[in-house]
Amino acid sequence: MNTAQPYIPRIGERMASADRFRGSKRAELKIWWREIDRVLLFLILLLMAFGTAAVAAASPASARRLSTATVTLPDLYFYWSHLKWQFLGLLTLLGASLLSRDNARRLGVLVAAGALFLLVLVPVVGYEVNGAKRWLNLGMRFQPSEFLKPGFAIVLAWILSWRLRDPTLPVLAIVSGLMGFVGVFLMLQPNLGATLLFGGVWFVLVLLSGVSIQRIGALIGLGVAGFVTMYFTYENGRNRIDAFLGGGTAFDQVDLAQRTLLAGGWTGSGLWLGVRKLNLPEAHTDYIFSVIGEEFGLLVCALIVLIYLAIIARVLVRLADEENLFTLLAGAGLATQIGGQAFINILVNLQLFPSKGMTLPLVSYGGSSTIAVCLAAGLLLAITRRNPFLTRETPGLRTILPERGSRK
Repeated sequence: MNTAQPYIPRIGERMASADRFRGSKRAELKIWWREIDRVLLFLILLLMAFGTAAVAAASPASARRLSTATVTLPDLYFYWSHLKWQFLGLLTLLGASLLSRDNARRLGVLVAAGALFLLVLVPVVGYEVNGAKRWLNLGMRFQPSEFLKPGFAIVLAWILSWRLRDPTLPVLAIVSGLMGFVGVFLMLQPNLGATLLFGGVWFVLVLLSGVSIQRIGALIGLGVAGFVTMYFTYENGRNRIDAFLGGGTAFDQVDLAQRTLLAGGWTGSGLWLGVRKLNLPEAHTDYIFSVIGEEFGLLVCALIVLIYLAIIARVLVRLADEENLFTLLAGAGLATQIGGQAFINILVNLQLFPSKGMTLPLVSYGGSSTIAVCLAAGLLLAITRRNPFLTRETPGLRTILPERGSRK
């Protein structure tokens, strides 16, 4: 029989025994490596590697275009700057992925609250570029809407998950009101592309949360009405839509992007050998996909599209049997935000969507935008963490959510 006495700390003595059972940093990293979705992490890092090569290809075009008579930018100016931001972004991504799901939710809510506060300040003290007031200059110029993207998806998922605790809570009204609030301040900038992206994330999460078909129809109707209102009240958006429907001209940005994209053929002209990119505005950000097409070829463009599709598919597979509503919605929302932004950018470069001024996530050059998208990717990795030794005892959300037909 074991006669050992339990440890009882004396008065004023620290509970030192707790440290003996606290995992070391090395043990925590082992747990992280075991629980993290390594396939998803590899796909994200692969996109960032493609981004490094793509910015190196686009940097000379943008540097020469932005050089002036008094200031000449080196050809690799944006490339070296991008490496610094990618390093910070990688630290952000790995740091966020180390969080538990609860801490990832808390961080997402805090980021959303701070970004919403700054978003309200943009129309008042914002920094204007090319007729759009989207930036704040607090020692570093950044767009609050970029940091709001990951926080917005997590906040919506958190609010919609409340219905499992109390079905009478008006969660649909709350998230719809939040979407309306964000949409108003985005259009005051104006920023139609971001408004459409936020609206898409909102719609996907509302759809997955189990809203009835009748309410979904009403939401679609409201969305169509909002789009029609935008068309008649937002002149710049109307002009871009009219130019898109009318086929554009040989000198507009979208047409130049498509010509640049196709100039390299299937295999590309080679690194730094493209010439059409020199006439392309924002070659290192909005139209970097076209630069990839010219210098690396359409096959590499297709590979990048497949990687984005693989990221979305991997997240969906990871969440297919998830029995926690918040985890399902947050993971789907973050995947929608990253994938939606990517495909809007790609469709613009293919002349299949009106120009929106939206970067290609994890690939385009960016400062604070790189940090923001890496934060979203890190939170996605944290949300999808799973202990591989635990088995599921339920078939997932089908046993948690009531039948769709019984919802009001």
